[in-house]
Parts: sequence; structure tokens; C-alpha cells
Amino acid sequence: MQRSIFLARLIGPVLITVGIALIFNSDTYRYMAEQFLVSYALIYVAGVIALFSGLAIVNLHNIWEWKWPVIITVLGWLAVIGGAVRILVPQEGQIMGTAIVGLDIWPGIPGLIMLGFGLWLFYEGYLAHALRARRAAAAKHSAPKQSASKRKR
Repeated sequence: MQRSIFLARLIGPVLITVGIALIFNSDTYRYMAEQFLVSYALIYVAGVIALFSGLAIVNLHNIWEWKWPVIITVLGWLAVIGGAVRILVPQEGQIMGTAIVGLDIWPGIPGLIMLGFGLWLFYEGYLAHALRARRAAAAKHSAPKQSASKRKR
């Protein structure tokens, strides 16, 4: 669970920041994406970074329980797959990327999705653990205490 919290604390704020940027600065990000997609070298470098990051996540956090940490595992595997595609066939990455950037919903809807997942991971990483610990401590202190005579029996 500690690795899940650590990774949520890293990934959550990044997704929040990128999501907000995509939503509120969409014209600039559309232009940046178009500029990025004309360079196989940038696609390749992004693939190496994605593959490296994805493998780090998957090797440290390959958890497939149907709870919130599975999001981190899925993001890791998506990074592995996306990185491998960008490295092995950058022209296909360019075709897919150009198609995505050409959609009317881009970058607004992906920005909202990133923001949503980022807020969820931020909550799980920074807030949920502390709230659960407080609740457990409060429950422990509010539990009825046995008298000394009952404990001796």
C-alpha cells in the first residue's frame, strides 16, 4: 500500500496539472501537439521516456486487485504499450497522434479525464490514508473500556 500511496502522490499532481493546462490553454496545447507530431525524433524520445516510466511502475506496482491502486498499474501498462509503439513504429504513433489531435474533443475531454484521475489519485495519496488513520484512532479511543475487575477474569 505504501508504494501505491507514493505513486499516487507523484502521478496525481502531474495529471491534475496537465489536465488543467489542457483545459484552459487548449489552443497552445493543440499547436504544441501538432509541432511534436512532425518529428520522429521527438516521438522516439517520448517513447523511451514512456517505456522507461511504465516499466518502473509495472515492476514496482503490478497490482491487479479491484481497488484504487489498479489505476496506477493500468497507467503503467498503458505507458509501456505507448512507449513501445512510439519506439518500434514511430510513423504509426504519428498517425494515431495526428488523428487524436484532429478530433474536436481534443484536448478538452482528455484534459477532463486527466484532471479526474489526477484528483482521485491525489485524494488517495494525500488525503484518504490520513482520514482512514484518524477514523481508526477515533474508533480506538471511543471503544468502551473494560474495568480492571473484568480484565482479570
